[in-house]
Amino acid sequence: MSSNRGVVYLEPGKVEVRDIDDAKLAAPDGRRIEHGVILKVISTNICGSDQHMVRGRTTAEPGLVLGHEITGEVIEKGVDVEMLEIGDIVSVPFNVACGRCRCCKSQDTGVCLTVNPARAGGAYGYVDMGGWIGGQARYVTVPYADFNLLKLPDRDRAMSKIRDLTMLSDILPTGFHGAVKAGVGVGSTVYVAGAGPVGMAAAASARILGAAVVMIGDFNKDRLAHAARMGFAPIDLTQHDDLGEMVAEVVGTNEVDCAIDAVGFEARGHSGGEQPAIVLNQMMAITRPAGSIGIPGLYVTEDPGAVDDAARHGSLSLRFGLGWAKAQSFHTGQTPVLRYNRQLMQAILHDRLPIADIVNARVIPLDDAASGYETFDQGAAVKFVLDPHGALAA
Repeated sequence: MSSNRGVVYLEPGKVEVRDIDDAKLAAPDGRRIEHGVILKVISTNICGSDQHMVRGRTTAEPGLVLGHEITGEVIEKGVDVEMLEIGDIVSVPFNVACGRCRCCKSQDTGVCLTVNPARAGGAYGYVDMGGWIGGQARYVTVPYADFNLLKLPDRDRAMSKIRDLTMLSDILPTGFHGAVKAGVGVGSTVYVAGAGPVGMAAAASARILGAAVVMIGDFNKDRLAHAARMGFAPIDLTQHDDLGEMVAEVVGTNEVDCAIDAVGFEARGHSGGEQPAIVLNQMMAITRPAGSIGIPGLYVTEDPGAVDDAARHGSLSLRFGLGWAKAQSFHTGQTPVLRYNRQLMQAILHDRLPIADIVNARVIPLDDAASGYETFDQGAAVKFVLDPHGALAA
């Protein structure tokens, strides 16, 4: 009998923790690999990107083992692994990357050219990302381990900060990437769309990069209240349909230096209905001429639940002419986690970035994952961290 258990997507709206295959040093096509390791998962998080699949908004197939935010302990390694030892605690970037292709060599690990036969870019437990088994589980396989894995400090130091360090696998580098690509610097005025965990991570990143003012917009009052407690300026989108006017109430002008879209393709307007391009169009409207827009929010190529035929294939009604006229810069795509995670680890370890508190991390057992998904989907101002072996509870 397998000793492994994981969170399995069954159908839209339903996940379940089930027995799954034991982790093996093998690629998705069954080939033996010696450049990988097997991890005993210490912590693994529920991500908003997972929710898109669970809602049935992607082409994910039933039976998919979910999870791309992973921190774990090395318990087995292939003979080609030279830089890691059994017992090391490591952070796993959600990107699966070979370290050898043109993109990886330029640190564009989000679009590795070799780990996914269908398209550029691979990830654990995600639709169309190469078939790599997800890490919301007790054990998981990580390929190209010397390149991909970030070794954390000694066990005691790592475990003392594990609620923060678990965010290094995705949402903290993703928020930071959004802020960097939006051009945030000392004295910047910043607007973040979305007060979920990635939006909060983007806001925290903007602050550590030197922003003068960080505003966060959302319809969810609980999330806005948490953002205010963390020292950010909440923008309650239920109060007004003119975002520029609300921004002006905070900074004295209806434009900002930098904007970050942490919402993505399931965006909603004041009518309550989906308007998948609304956030991007708002970003162009409120960002100053020659300003930049970072887009860590997820946009997909195929959306079975989209509001119209165009959006089903990732085609959105953008006011691109406005962005062109204002000479704005846009940056999209998966975050290359390796570009940032070591620096962000240092900020955490030296008490510069209390990200667990900022995203309101809540630790729950792996077996409670289904209820965590349900609560998160209802808009709770929480980042759920799964504890497969009880290590965090201990």
